[in-house]
Amino acid sequence: MNHTASRRSGTRAASGRGRRLTALSAACAATVALAASLASPPASAAGSVTPASAPGTVTPVSAAGTSAPAYGRARLQRDVDALRKIGVIGVDAQVVTAGGRRLVATAGVADLRTGRPVPPGGYTRIASVTKTFVATVVLQLVEEGTLSLDDTVERWLPGVVRGNGNDGGAITIRHLLQHTSGIPEAYPSFASVEDYLKHRYDPFTAEQVVAKAMKSRPGFAPGESWMYSNTGYLLISMIIEKATGNPWHAEVRDRISRPLGLRHTRWAGYSVKVPSPHARGYMVGVRKTPLDVTDHFDGDAAGGLISTTGDVNRFLRALAGGELLSPATLEQMRATVPATPFEEAWPGVRYGLGVMSRPLSCGGVYWSHGGDDPGYQTRTGVTADGRRSVVLAMSSQFGDSRTLAQEKAATELVDRALCGK
Repeated sequence: MNHTASRRSGTRAASGRGRRLTALSAACAATVALAASLASPPASAAGSVTPASAPGTVTPVSAAGTSAPAYGRARLQRDVDALRKIGVIGVDAQVVTAGGRRLVATAGVADLRTGRPVPPGGYTRIASVTKTFVATVVLQLVEEGTLSLDDTVERWLPGVVRGNGNDGGAITIRHLLQHTSGIPEAYPSFASVEDYLKHRYDPFTAEQVVAKAMKSRPGFAPGESWMYSNTGYLLISMIIEKATGNPWHAEVRDRISRPLGLRHTRWAGYSVKVPSPHARGYMVGVRKTPLDVTDHFDGDAAGGLISTTGDVNRFLRALAGGELLSPATLEQMRATVPATPFEEAWPGVRYGLGVMSRPLSCGGVYWSHGGDDPGYQTRTGVTADGRRSVVLAMSSQFGDSRTLAQEKAATELVDRALCGK
């Protein structure tokens, strides 16, 4: 996973995707590592999102006549404001209730220089939330008989995973999706702010990252432990292309985005920009003033999608509600193992095939994946039946002790929204 201030994941200590700013968060390395793994890539496409409401307000945007749940607009606004008080520069949240009512809340500013407000439902780097999209594509290919979860890497990518104890003949697609492959992490990271500023636009390919990983020994034998690996998802993208003849992002577009009408979900590609409207992303606590890290390269399957709170909510509900996978396949996706390295930041977390489960205070678990990219954090949650969901986009990552406070406040927001209390 991307540690320190990396780009993809679901919490800073549990993330795993995107370039890591390893030296920027030394004071809270464990939590930053989480965010790194779940982080995501850069945005490229053009287009705009029409703001849902005036900034700093909570607005229901669902069918009229739906009775408000116990967790309503005022509570959501208070939870969003709590994140702002911690120091998060921009916050954008959307909750979908069991009755289909949408609650939207924003806080803070989208740009410290201009002071413009956060655009509700604006574009954001969703980082490692991308992994859930990619895993869903793989599982659809399994349902179609194109792939098997027990297929080895060697079968699809002969000779690619080999050397220094790495054996593609022993690693399966299931291992890669669940982070139990032991594949060494070689995803690009940054050693300092200066290193980030110098290399944030440098492009790289999945093949380059995997080749670099083969210069190191595996973390463990396949299936014997758990270690978040962005590199593993780059191998998954290479397998998708070998099996379908199309790049991973084209399969996501054709199998998920278009059928579900996700008009604002797109591949970051080789652009370093985020489409408008969006909040600029900041690293806070690594210098005297917040560092604008909005623009950088990141376009791979470990976290290369740009999206909005509305689109991600639609995707999560469709996935949990059985619109994308059969019940039997969804059950396989939800077969979890302990994700011990993330326990400190996310007590009780377990990892399935591109999804995580976390306990709810009201009983049971919810399903999610987080995403961390330099300057951006996304936290998500959906109930098992897909009836309630929440997506939280924050345009700040901390390089100091506030990281844990941010995670705690985000977790409480998600839990209250899903429990409806």
